[in-house]
Amino acid sequence: MREASFVERNKEKWLSIENNLINIINVDPDILASNYIELTNDLAYAQTFYPQSKTKDYLNELSIRAHQLIYKDQKSSSNKLKHFFTYEIFESIWRIRKQLLYSLLIFLLANVIGFISAHYEESFLKFIMGSHYVDMTLENIREGNPAGVYQQGSNWGGALAITINNVRVAFFAFIFGIFFSLGTGYILMTNGIMVGIFHYLFYKYDVLGEAMTAIWIHGTIELSVIVIAGGCGLAMGNSILFPKSYTRLESFKRQVKNASKVLISTIPFFIVAGTLEGYVTRYYQVSIWLCAIIILLSAIAIVYVYILKPKQMAEIYGWDK
Repeated sequence: MREASFVERNKEKWLSIENNLINIINVDPDILASNYIELTNDLAYAQTFYPQSKTKDYLNELSIRAHQLIYKDQKSSSNKLKHFFTYEIFESIWRIRKQLLYSLLIFLLANVIGFISAHYEESFLKFIMGSHYVDMTLENIREGNPAGVYQQGSNWGGALAITINNVRVAFFAFIFGIFFSLGTGYILMTNGIMVGIFHYLFYKYDVLGEAMTAIWIHGTIELSVIVIAGGCGLAMGNSILFPKSYTRLESFKRQVKNASKVLISTIPFFIVAGTLEGYVTRYYQVSIWLCAIIILLSAIAIVYVYILKPKQMAEIYGWDK
């Protein structure tokens, strides 16, 4: 991008930031923080592409001034931590929203492939899930306990093991994005196919409804967060493939920063999912209404944090501008 175009595109925003700094007492702190982040991003761009320009000097001076005015009264890291969890994470979710959508679509497509493949080729069940697992599930179905697999082991041991495994899958979905998104796509496809096959097994023996009340107690959060981790991986991989107006390295650094923040936001959800699977799912036959309430609340939490809240904040802070 030519320097003149860069200035023309951003000059109104910079003037608005200058005005906010003049009237800093009357400006919302979150807006000031957002202004500072945008300034430093623009400064980094100018340093990369216009290192000897007056534009770079102007942005550098404005950034220093903003930093001094905004952060001069901060005496602890508590405000920064609060800002990270109440602002930065949601901004990063918004920045990679397209990749999160692509991840969901890939995962859903894999579900359909797994379900249809198992329907037309039953040997596919044991090939993917393993003979022992399929036979054990069939035995549980005959005993009237289709999701009996979740009742094995101790509560705390199961919760810990499940949480560790979920974090491992999410980490791979994220880090494999460095292979131009192909690695992330592979993780999403393989896990999605397994989920589709798993559901077909219960569908075939007419216990899908009962089994889903167990699977989705923890699965609503668990599978959603795997999809979110996949979106983080795609964001990282796509930043290399499609750097837009940035250098590939600069584009990669920016998206790694965004994706990492979003990935951090999933940790509490993984802990909740593991706890539900270890302590609650095993009692799924006690009350179908309790299962439904847990599933509904889990879905609401995911939708609010990763869709509604970022969209609301984007409208307030003008992240698309």
